[in-house]
Amino acid sequence: SVRMSLEVSPSLPVMDLFNEAVDYLQVYNIAPVSEDDVDSYLRDVFPEASEWTSNSPLLNEPCLPCALRADNQEDLLEKRLQVLKGVLLCEEVYLMELETLLTPMKALKAAAGTSQPVLSTEQVQTVFYQIPEIRDLHKDFYRSLQRSLEPEHTDGGEEATVVLPYHVTVGDAFLKFVNQLGVYRGFIDNYESAVKIVQECTRSDQRFRTLAESMSSKGADNDLWKHTPPDHPDRIKLQESLRLSSSFLSGVNERSQCKQPVMLSKGERRQLIRDGFVVDVCENGHNLRHLFLYTDMLLCAKLTSAGRQAHYRFCWYLPLVGLKLTWTSEPLPSSESQTKMNKTRGKMFQLNQALQQHGKGGKSSVSRAVDRLRRKLEECEIWLLTNTPSFTLNLHSTSGKSHTIRMLSLYNLTEWKEAIERQCVDCIETVPPDLLSVTSSCIKLRMTQQPPLHNVESVESAPICGSLYVMVQAACGLQQPCSAYVCVEVDGFEFYNRRKQTMDGAQQLFLVLVSQEETDSRNDIVGRVVLNLDPDEMFKKRKNFTCSLGQVEVTLSIKYMPHPLELPSISPLLQEPVFGVPIAQVAIQERVLVPHIVRSCVEEVEQRGLKEEGIYRISGASTEIQALKHAFNSNYREAVSKLRKVDVNAVSGTLKLYFRELPSPLIPSELYNDFLDARDIPDPYVRADSLLRLLQSLPDVNRNTLLFLFHHLRRVAERKQENKMSLSNLATVFGPSLLRPPVARVDISQEVEVQVQVIYLYLQCKNLPEPILTKSLTADDTES
Repeated sequence: SVRMSLEVSPSLPVMDLFNEAVDYLQVYNIAPVSEDDVDSYLRDVFPEASEWTSNSPLLNEPCLPCALRADNQEDLLEKRLQVLKGVLLCEEVYLMELETLLTPMKALKAAAGTSQPVLSTEQVQTVFYQIPEIRDLHKDFYRSLQRSLEPEHTDGGEEATVVLPYHVTVGDAFLKFVNQLGVYRGFIDNYESAVKIVQECTRSDQRFRTLAESMSSKGADNDLWKHTPPDHPDRIKLQESLRLSSSFLSGVNERSQCKQPVMLSKGERRQLIRDGFVVDVCENGHNLRHLFLYTDMLLCAKLTSAGRQAHYRFCWYLPLVGLKLTWTSEPLPSSESQTKMNKTRGKMFQLNQALQQHGKGGKSSVSRAVDRLRRKLEECEIWLLTNTPSFTLNLHSTSGKSHTIRMLSLYNLTEWKEAIERQCVDCIETVPPDLLSVTSSCIKLRMTQQPPLHNVESVESAPICGSLYVMVQAACGLQQPCSAYVCVEVDGFEFYNRRKQTMDGAQQLFLVLVSQEETDSRNDIVGRVVLNLDPDEMFKKRKNFTCSLGQVEVTLSIKYMPHPLELPSISPLLQEPVFGVPIAQVAIQERVLVPHIVRSCVEEVEQRGLKEEGIYRISGASTEIQALKHAFNSNYREAVSKLRKVDVNAVSGTLKLYFRELPSPLIPSELYNDFLDARDIPDPYVRADSLLRLLQSLPDVNRNTLLFLFHHLRRVAERKQENKMSLSNLATVFGPSLLRPPVARVDISQEVEVQVQVIYLYLQCKNLPEPILTKSLTADDTES
C-alpha cells in the first residue's frame, strides 16, 4: 500500500457519507436521525465549514478536513509538534522497511546471470520496479523533516538549554514530497505483475519464500493539517499538499477494468467517450499527443514513460459547452519538405529490410540490434506522422482559447468531429475539472494503447501490398447543386511509395464524400463508409459496386495490382504541368476525358459567377491569373484552394488562358476548312447534322472537353438577364481560342467571323450530346 504522511479526507461530501450511513442503518432496522438534525449538528461542531466551502475557489476539489479550534494556541502547536514527530518516526520505520526490501535486489540481479537464477533479470526489474525511486523520495522527505525538527541550543549561563521550535515550518517539505508522488503511479500499475511473480516463485522455489514474506508493510495516517493554526505560515502549503495528494489518490483508485465515472457538478458523471493519438499544432511545432473526449470536455495529454510504465502529463483542455469546430485540408509541402520526407521513407525502407533479415535468423536474432532497429523505425515514423500534410481540425472555445489538431485520415477526423458534436449538443456547463486527477486517471481509462504507427505490427503481417486503383464512376442523390468530391483512403501508410500511392499492409478502404454548396465556401461531410479489402477477392478481375455515403449512392470501380515494395525515390514527386501541354497528354496523366483544370474552373464559375455581369468578358487581375496558372502546374490541391479565394473573373480568365495556350486547339487546325464548309451549308438541319458528325470525328478528349464547355456556356447564357452574356457574346470570347486556321490569313476579320459563327452554331444545337468526363477503368488501362 502507499504510505502517506498526511491525513487524506474522503472524496465524498459529508452529506453523501450521511446518506450512505442512513442506508446502512435501515438495513438493520435502526431509525436514523433526520437530515435537519445532522445539519444543525454540523453547524455547531464545524462553524467554519460552510463559510470555507462557499468561498473556496476549488469547489470541485476533494473536501479537505476542517480545522478544529483550540482554546490555547500553545496546546495546538504542541499537538502539531507531536504529530510531526510521529510523521518522522513513521518515515524512519518505512525507510527501514524499504531498505530491507531492497537488500536482496542486488543479489537477485547477480544471480539472474548464473545457471541457477532465482529470478530472471526481467522478473527482478518487475518485482522491484520503482522501489529505489520511492526509497529516494522518502529519504529526501525524511531528511527535510529531520532538519526542520532539530532542536535549537540557547546559551543560558554555564549550561546550554535545548528548545524545540514550536513554530517550525515544514510546508515546503510536504509540498515538494506531494509534487513527486507520480513515482507511485508506476509502482501501483506494476503492483499486480510483481505480486503475481512473487506468488509463482514462492510456490516453485523454497529459497524465495523468506523474501516473499518480507514484501509487505503496514501504513498509518497522521493528523497534521487540522493541528496547524490558521495564521501559521505552513497553513496554505499544507492545504495545497492535501489537495494534490487527494487528487493523486482519486486517480489511483480508478478501476482499470472499465471506464470509471467521475462525479461532476449537479450529480452528473464524467465518462470517457473516445480517445486516440493526434498531432497537436502549437507555437513550438507539431507534437504527438493523446486526445481524450469526455462527456463534458476535451483533454490533451502527453504520453511519457518512467522506466517501463507509462503515464500522462497534462497539456490543455477545452470545455465542450459552446465549442465550435472547423476543418481544412492542408496544402502539399514544398519540394524541400518532400525531399526530406522521401529520404525518411527511404531510411524506413532500409530499416524494414534489415528487420526482415533478422527475422529470418530465428530466435537467436532477437537481440539488442533488433531493438535498436525498431526504435529507429519508430522515430522515423513518428517524424513522418507529425510532419506529413494532413487534415486539420480547429477547436474554438467560447472562452477565447483555440487549439488545432492534425489527422492523416479524413475518415478519422470525421469520426472525431461527429463524436465531439454529439457530446456538445447535450453538454451542460460545469465547474473546471480537477485536471491533475483526470489526467492521472487517463492511463487506466484509455481505450487506445499505442499511436497509429505502422511498425508496431509484425513485419510479416502485411497481407496486401501493391497499388489500388479506385475510380468514382457516378454519384446520385445530392439534395442541391454543389461541388463534391470523394476522398479515398486506406489504413496502411504511404511510407513506401512509387509514382502512385502504394498500400502496405492495408486492410480497409475508407470513402468520405465532401461537398461545397453554392452559397457557402465551407466544406461539409455528406457521408462516409468503410470497405473491407479481401486479399483473395482483390487478386481477381476489376470489381464494380455501389455503396451509400449518407443519402448519396456512389458507383465505384476498383482494380488491385500487387507488387513488392520498392525503395522510394529521394527526389520529390512533382506534378506534371498542364498549361502549354497537349490536352491528350494531360488527360492521360490524369486518367480522365475532361482535364481537372477545365472542370474545376467551370464548377467555380457556376457557383459564384453566373450572376456576375460580364463574366468571361471582363478579365481578372493578371497577378491572380498567373498565380492560379502556377498552382495548377505544380499543386492541384493548392490550385483548387486558391480558386475559392480569388475573384471569379480571375477564375474565368484562367480557363480562357488554358485554352489559348494549348499547342493545338480543341478543334484541330487540319479540320478548319471542313468546319468552314459546314458553316456555309444553307439548310439549318443539314448544317447542324454536318457539324455534329464533325464533332464526333474529333479525338475523345477534344470532343468531350468541347461538349463539357458548350453545356457550361449555355448555362451561363440562361442567366443573361443578370450577367449580360448571351450565346453570341460567349461565342465571340471563346471562338478564337477553340478554332484556328492552319495558316494565319491576311484578313483577320474574316478568320474571327468563321471562329465565332462555328462556336455560335454549336451553342445553338438542340440535340448536343452530353459529355463523358472519365474513361471506364479496364485491366489494360491499369497495366499500361
